[in-house]
Amino acid sequence: MSKALPVLAVLGIILAVWYAATVWMNAPQVRQAAARAGVELTTGQVVAATMSEARPLLAAPHQVAAELWKGVTGQPVTSKRSLVYHGWITLQATLTGFGLGIVVGVGLAIAIVWSRVMEASVMPWAVISQTIPIVALAPMIVVLSNSLGLGERLGVENRLVSKTIIAAYLSFFPVLVGMVKGLRSPDAMQVDLLNTWNASPVQGFVKLRLPASMPYFFASLKIAIAAALVGAIVGELPTGAVEGLGARMLVASQFGQPLLMWASLFAAAIVAGVLIVAVGTLQRLTDRRMGVRP
Repeated sequence: MSKALPVLAVLGIILAVWYAATVWMNAPQVRQAAARAGVELTTGQVVAATMSEARPLLAAPHQVAAELWKGVTGQPVTSKRSLVYHGWITLQATLTGFGLGIVVGVGLAIAIVWSRVMEASVMPWAVISQTIPIVALAPMIVVLSNSLGLGERLGVENRLVSKTIIAAYLSFFPVLVGMVKGLRSPDAMQVDLLNTWNASPVQGFVKLRLPASMPYFFASLKIAIAAALVGAIVGELPTGAVEGLGARMLVASQFGQPLLMWASLFAAAIVAGVLIVAVGTLQRLTDRRMGVRP
């Protein structure tokens, strides 16, 4: 309870501010609609009306919760109107991009730690790559992957390939930075101790550097998985996709459905929370396996 109390307090403040902003932002259009109908509303009626607008400027929290519940449980999960269905489409691109990002990030980190030439030549470009706005880069990735026919060659949809590349692009960098820091975390005394035992470089890597990097690795994974989800959602925007949480947000924005847009946004946040919890669980299992005390 002591841990939950601060979280609940912050949640209560956020909801109070949100409801106040809902009244403030929706009240003008409520009064305009009443004036056009020739009806004069009291303050209480205006406040009540701002909570039930069909197309509000800012949806109230209970409206978002109701729309989210309807999107999750209101139809079969195989329906294209279900947020579960669209969440699964986004999750597939997120996980494939996350896996590719881990492979690239860990591979580059090992190469950089192993070779100063790689550090001098690759690390600056890795840093520079993250300064390019993904919104500008995503359409180019989509066009190039479609032109090269990567989807046909791999036997998957082109849209999945482009979304995977964008998700991997955003997720590899946290893994790279975390693993470089982790692989270099053993101090000189520990390295010298292995050298006195005549350990080979590979043995030093497996027995010392790799275990020492695990805390950094899992910390970077929690950032990378969230970045991969953002990449998958951004990747759905320029592809003309009709499936996925990003596509639902885009459709809701284009057709003036703010409740659906908010519900899709919160669905994405829930998916991100579940993924981060899953990474945390994997970390605890790995720590237990390695004998790390909590």
